[in-house]
Amino acid sequence: MSFEGKVVAITGAASGIALSLAHLLGSRGAKLSLCDISKHSLDNLVQTLVTQGVEAFGTVVDVSSREAVDDWIASTINVYGRLDGAANVAGIELGFTNIENLPDETWDKMIAVNLTCVMYCVRAQIRVMGHGASIVNAASLAGIMGRSGIGAYACAKHGVVGLTKTVAKEVGVKGIRVNAVAPGPIETPMLNRLLQSAPSSTSSTTTNTYSNLPLQRKGEAEEVAKTIAFLLSDDTSFTTGAIVTVDGGAAA
Repeated sequence: MSFEGKVVAITGAASGIALSLAHLLGSRGAKLSLCDISKHSLDNLVQTLVTQGVEAFGTVVDVSSREAVDDWIASTINVYGRLDGAANVAGIELGFTNIENLPDETWDKMIAVNLTCVMYCVRAQIRVMGHGASIVNAASLAGIMGRSGIGAYACAKHGVVGLTKTVAKEVGVKGIRVNAVAPGPIETPMLNRLLQSAPSSTSSTTTNTYSNLPLQRKGEAEEVAKTIAFLLSDDTSFTTGAIVTVDGGAAA
């Protein structure tokens, strides 16, 4: 799948799945507009990509800010003149808390960064995209089933699923496709932080999902990145509103 000449925007680009995706799409010829909250990590990524001959630039963005997101997409158009694809991958985890004990501020931040930010990004992206463009949002296994102890995260990711399906129906007439991936346990810094924070009383079905998977392992970030690239590509030109699981069979 060549992305030669295509412009793709990626959120959360400096780590995990989005980092793998940036390297993958860059190797396939994409021009990249990358954003992340971490300036140091983002600068290192852009420098590495440019050294490899990839056309890329980075912008420090707090994706929970509408103004920051709008400015980033506007700068992408200013630099490249177009936007052909977008992968909205940025997200956070804030440890384990049952709904009964969930602080308001934890709920508010989880919804802001894991759901509202996706709406901000999608809204800005579809306003500048043309026929044939494609968006992939990062949902989660927690977006298609309940997950004990991470209720705020699960609710936000369920929202991403609903947003993806809704926007797909709204912009299909423009020839824009909108899909989502629903990763299971993937070997990333985010998952490792979450598991390390789990109290001993937390349900094993949440913390040890991978041990019961048909494939008997956690996934790798690159495996999810390849699925996102597939959905962004013209090879899925008749696929929209789909939620594609990348979970080792957890939801089977």
